[in-house]
Amino acid sequence: MSLQKRRLNRKMRSLSAQQIIQVWELGQRQHFLDRAITMLSMACPEQTTSELAALSIGQRDAYLLRLRELTFGNQMTSLTACPHCQEKLESTLNVSNFRIVELQRSQPQVYRCRIDSYELQFRLANSWDLAAIAGQKDAMQAKTILEQRCLLQANLDGQLVNYDQLPTGVIEQFGETLSDYDPQAEILLSFDCPACGHQWNLLFDIVAFFWTELTVQAKRLLHEVHVLARFYGWREIDILSMTTARRQLYLGLVS
Repeated sequence: MSLQKRRLNRKMRSLSAQQIIQVWELGQRQHFLDRAITMLSMACPEQTTSELAALSIGQRDAYLLRLRELTFGNQMTSLTACPHCQEKLESTLNVSNFRIVELQRSQPQVYRCRIDSYELQFRLANSWDLAAIAGQKDAMQAKTILEQRCLLQANLDGQLVNYDQLPTGVIEQFGETLSDYDPQAEILLSFDCPACGHQWNLLFDIVAFFWTELTVQAKRLLHEVHVLARFYGWREIDILSMTTARRQLYLGLVS
């Protein structure tokens, strides 16, 4: 593990009970892209929201996976239904198995590649890029907009070429190159239904998964506050500042 990675891991902190509720409350009014930045900003106070939004999507997701591990542990439980027979499948996954890149600070990075006779300079897609296509219903148009934003420069034999002037084959390979340079951005889970034998892949979305977990935990914490405040008359801030073990002990006594 590099020194930089150790430093980032040390600075990132798990979400406290108060922060879980705060993130959940703020996120009610936010787009899922903003929720991702809100979660990270709580755990990485030394980085600005602009710096976090500038992370490539893969780096953002690597941060979220690490934050999820710090907050709820390494194991995740997923529940999905077979698209063929609707059989319910429950799986236990390890967060550490999903992280395939090291955590890095946001920093402007220009990549270069050669496709056929074209020299391309580009950057990786970030949260601002996804926000730019959030309302786009046409998937192909959204892909085009994303690639246009990421392509910084293209030239053929020393002559600058616009995105629209690139051959279809070059554009297709460029899209694949963007994915290759940011592998954490797209994680596919493979499922095999024991009931009917159907096999399929499912895109793992850490933002949606983590947000669902935070929502469940926030509501559980608020219920605990309600019970303890009603029985003991304690303030919410005092209840949430307790350790989980201590809070559960008091709840057991109330029961």
